[in-house]
Amino acid sequence: MDTTDLSNRLASETSPYLRQHADNPVAWQPWDDRTLREARLADKPILLSVGYSACHWCHVMAHESFEDDRVAAVMNRLFVCIKVDREERPDLDRVYQAAHNLLARRAGGWPLTMFLAPDDLTPFFGGTYFPKEARFGLPAFPDLLVQVEHYFREHRAELTAQAPQLREALRAEGRANPRGGVQAADTSEALRALTELKGQFDGANGGFGGAPKFPHPGGVRRLLLASPGKPDPEALSMARASLRAMADRGLYDHLEGGFFRYSVDAQWHIPHFEKMLYDNAQLIPLYAEAFLATGDKRFRDVAIEAGDWVLGAMQAPEGGYYATLDADSDGEEGAFYLWQRSEVEARLGADEAAVAVSYFGLDLPPNFEGHAHHLMIARPLDEVAARLGVPEDLAAQRLAQARAQLAAIRATRPKPSRDDKILTAWNGLMIKALARAGRLLGITRFVDSAQRACDRMRRDLWDGTRLAAVTKDGRTSPYGYLDDYAFLLDGVLELMMARWRDADLAFARALAARMIADFADTEEGGFYFTASDHDTPLYRPKTFSDDALPSGNAVAASALLRLAHLLADPALEAHAERAVAAGKGALAHYPSMHTTLIEAWEDATDPPPIIILRGAAGPLVQWQERARKDFAPRRSVFAIPEDARDLPEGLAARAPTGPIVAYACQGLHCEAPVTEEQMFEALLARTTL
Repeated sequence: MDTTDLSNRLASETSPYLRQHADNPVAWQPWDDRTLREARLADKPILLSVGYSACHWCHVMAHESFEDDRVAAVMNRLFVCIKVDREERPDLDRVYQAAHNLLARRAGGWPLTMFLAPDDLTPFFGGTYFPKEARFGLPAFPDLLVQVEHYFREHRAELTAQAPQLREALRAEGRANPRGGVQAADTSEALRALTELKGQFDGANGGFGGAPKFPHPGGVRRLLLASPGKPDPEALSMARASLRAMADRGLYDHLEGGFFRYSVDAQWHIPHFEKMLYDNAQLIPLYAEAFLATGDKRFRDVAIEAGDWVLGAMQAPEGGYYATLDADSDGEEGAFYLWQRSEVEARLGADEAAVAVSYFGLDLPPNFEGHAHHLMIARPLDEVAARLGVPEDLAAQRLAQARAQLAAIRATRPKPSRDDKILTAWNGLMIKALARAGRLLGITRFVDSAQRACDRMRRDLWDGTRLAAVTKDGRTSPYGYLDDYAFLLDGVLELMMARWRDADLAFARALAARMIADFADTEEGGFYFTASDHDTPLYRPKTFSDDALPSGNAVAASALLRLAHLLADPALEAHAERAVAAGKGALAHYPSMHTTLIEAWEDATDPPPIIILRGAAGPLVQWQERARKDFAPRRSVFAIPEDARDLPEGLAARAPTGPIVAYACQGLHCEAPVTEEQMFEALLARTTL
């Protein structure tokens, strides 16, 4: 079969990223049985390109090469070209990113460019972005294409012989963890992680390491968790400095709220301008917790602003949350967010402009490529007020007016495109984020939004027995991944702490049962990323480290432990403990990359307190409100109303007795019920650790 006759098949796909490439002269194919069969029949190597809609360098490579007729002709002549949205197919992204790491001996990224043998889909060469013309120490993409195809033809037998070794190395990833139980002595890994994080801390700018600088919410939260009950002033100071820098400088959108993906510099000045749902889902509750830990009202304000940005910009009308906002608008990176001082002074009133110019540093040299300003807090408001000779409260009023006016002006510009698919895993993270922030800060609209999103997941992405990973324009994927189950289960449990609903408990139990049935590794422990009946190329990934997302294995273990302790179910607890034990080898290797697993390990070895409140509506709300005011990140509190129905046996035994009662448990062991307010205060004091 001559694949030069293939046509571009992406126009019928639902993914906005794939549809962005539907008009390319490249004969892009989706990853499906038809494409893989055609590659085998034509005996042509596969060029696999993986990216996502908000990826700036994906756009650059597309404009340079994929939209060029001559480059496309080479691609079509030599390869079967497959385009994959990494957000819709995280299994393929995970497999081939791991393969890239082994082949190239360095981290991958997006766009991911891999070359595969057509018969067994084993990669033999790969990279990330390749320029059309040789630069950055990289070869010209058209020249590379010819060389790669020639190498494949000349060394076909050698590559075929080596393929089993690569596949075995990939499979070994999930088997590198020794068997054994969960041992409390291994909590020393938490101290090692803390030491590593302190060593990576940037004392001048906050955060970890240099440019490019990512938020690393798991690392910052580990610094916060070093404080309750075992004060570590150094760790708390590092957490505060990091959170302040991220919120006050260019990583944060100072007009509408919300965080960008990462900073291209070490000072947090200029971001990569895409906004990802998953970053904000991890940062919003972190700032809410930091407010309780420190009393810093700036952290509370940021959590609320970012949450409101999600409700305004990322929430679907029928519930749930969209995936991303692009970095580019009108083909220019960051154009939506950049300002000229002259524009601000011309469009705002004199008083408001004076405050905005001083506060955002528009009187300083431009910070974006020497010609424009990206807003950040250049001077604290009290200094701005002193410079202008006005009271601070008046400066604050003028700043608020300036921000509102600038946001209105910005809204008239060409907007970044929004990827409006609904991803189950990322929605699970955001359900948890808004439920937790709403509970801790008393923001009812956040809990309402999380509840509507949960209902959307149950209605549109759960068929009664299994989850789907994504829905878009009424089309839903036929399968889900570990992260979909683990993150959604975790989010539902968090929502149940903010607002109890019987249907959510039933949903959580069903999610846990299906996750165990489809993903559990019954021999080595832990959970595979793909279900047992999913056709995964090369191997079934099973990882324990955090990356841009928290570890699915770690979140699964923590969520199962919390559900087990809520239901007094030792079987669920055993599955969670096996998952934690399976990560022992990975955790020992590099603790600071496994902060979510460390939390799961702590939950397994030293079960966190869980308090179940039962009683009449009034007292129930009062005690629940009192409990949320403490910084107690490991404590779970569930307020279950008197009229709750169909509670399982272990939970039903904790019944209402009088106006209000609190049952305090640690693991599967419970104390005597508490019915007096003074005793409840003492209970809360004991469970803040």
